[in-house]
Amino acid sequence: MVPIETSGLTKYYGDLCAVDHLDLSVGNEIFGLLGPNGSGKTTTVLMLTTLLEPTRGSARICGFDTRDEAQEVRRQLSYVPQEMAVDVKLTGRENVSLFAKLYGIAGRDDAVDRALGMMDLSERADDLVRTYSGGMRRRLELAQALVHEPKVLFLDEPTLGLDVASRRRIWDHIRTLRSRGMTIFVTTHYMDEADASCDRVAILDRGRVVAMDSPAALRARVGKDVISVRVTGSVRGPFPEGIEYLGGRGDGEAVFSTDCGSEKVPLLFRWLEERGVTVRSISVHEPTLDDIFLALVPTREDGYGFDDHKFRTMLRRR
Repeated sequence: MVPIETSGLTKYYGDLCAVDHLDLSVGNEIFGLLGPNGSGKTTTVLMLTTLLEPTRGSARICGFDTRDEAQEVRRQLSYVPQEMAVDVKLTGRENVSLFAKLYGIAGRDDAVDRALGMMDLSERADDLVRTYSGGMRRRLELAQALVHEPKVLFLDEPTLGLDVASRRRIWDHIRTLRSRGMTIFVTTHYMDEADASCDRVAILDRGRVVAMDSPAALRARVGKDVISVRVTGSVRGPFPEGIEYLGGRGDGEAVFSTDCGSEKVPLLFRWLEERGVTVRSISVHEPTLDDIFLALVPTREDGYGFDDHKFRTMLRRR
């Protein structure tokens, strides 16, 4: 039985296709869904968690159809949205106990204690949540999600807005859940996190998967060195032979890929200066998932026609 499986999963909003014939098969792994804002990540998660009905295609969670067997699907999974969903006027224990009551769990107190212990919150369980840090509140959300022992856990931007130490601790807990047999489906903007912790990732662009593999396999597609150059001025091709332009990032950074990057740095430096481009800094590194993302998903100034973050906010308010 495959924990998460989709076939031709598609979602239209009017004439706009937000998710376009998505085919996924996710096993016992940490699976990352990556993409820019509006690429369809959250729309995909909402369909998989039965919160949004697909236009066409199908999805199954632990063998149950999300459309025809929605109630059974919900028993198999938990979903932690991007926005914090804890009551700061209650204690940590009361927050988790509320979820245990909603799930109708027998032996509720033991289940609550177990979930709090898994997230290292036992010592602060009876403190008001308003006294918790951002990282603790996120761990409390995970405790709420885990109280009924789901087989599949969906996490939408689980570390957004947290400091580095809190981000690292959250991922430590996620990897522990994976080692215990849980399937984790996560969306994130942090490429370094996906690179370090995901077994596989899929990159979405305008609702379509443009690449799907392990982070290491995706990095190997470049198979070259990457030269990052911060410049003042406009970078335009054609570029020197053997040097491929991957794209631009913020703060005037231009990114190139090439074989033997250190040897090509002087050539690229001269080529830029000859075109009136001032080089502020230049560095060479091995490809990262961030570089792969830049190569596969071009930067667009026109944006996307549908903002699934705004849609999620609208859905939550209803």
